[in-house]
Amino acid sequence: PARSISISTLPGGSLPSSAFSISGDEPEMTDRPSLPDTPSPLGEPIREPSAVLFACTQNAVRSPMAEAIMKHLIGMKAYVDSCGVRNGDLDPFAVEVLKEVGIDISRHAPKSFDQMEDDFFDVIVSLSPEAQHRAIEMTRTMACDIEYWPMLDATIIEGSRDVRLDAYRQVRDELMRRIRKRFAALLDENQTPE
Repeated sequence: PARSISISTLPGGSLPSSAFSISGDEPEMTDRPSLPDTPSPLGEPIREPSAVLFACTQNAVRSPMAEAIMKHLIGMKAYVDSCGVRNGDLDPFAVEVLKEVGIDISRHAPKSFDQMEDDFFDVIVSLSPEAQHRAIEMTRTMACDIEYWPMLDATIIEGSRDVRLDAYRQVRDELMRRIRKRFAALLDENQTPE
């Protein structure tokens, strides 16, 4: 099925809270785009993984946000890390929008797949097409679930500071929603899936 992303702005160019919408069927979280009918190598999706890796293109926005959000939500119940296909510079807008919800990523040091110290994960969540390709390559040497959660690249949004921050907030909120839903079994008692 075709998927499309639309961005709506208010007069003056600002973004409403629901500015981004993705239409089309959302893929099952265990689908592998290269082999959609193939089940996970580990059987059913792991409800309570012990190690989760979030990956994006530069480990500067989406994956560090996902890592920090998951750590915030589950505490020490699983090992959580993030990386990129290549390492970029931590984006200050990502730092700012997470700070708004009480999460500090200001000390995050972006790293690439090649710089990873640990290479065993139960689940790899790729947030960009480039990261998805790299994650699939990793399955040649390790058995793990790969989940593709396509996320808007907020760095491509142009406009005023407020317009750009709204794009980053959309990414933050979508990551929060998907992490709460997918990893509900790991949530602290005071957190509820949405």
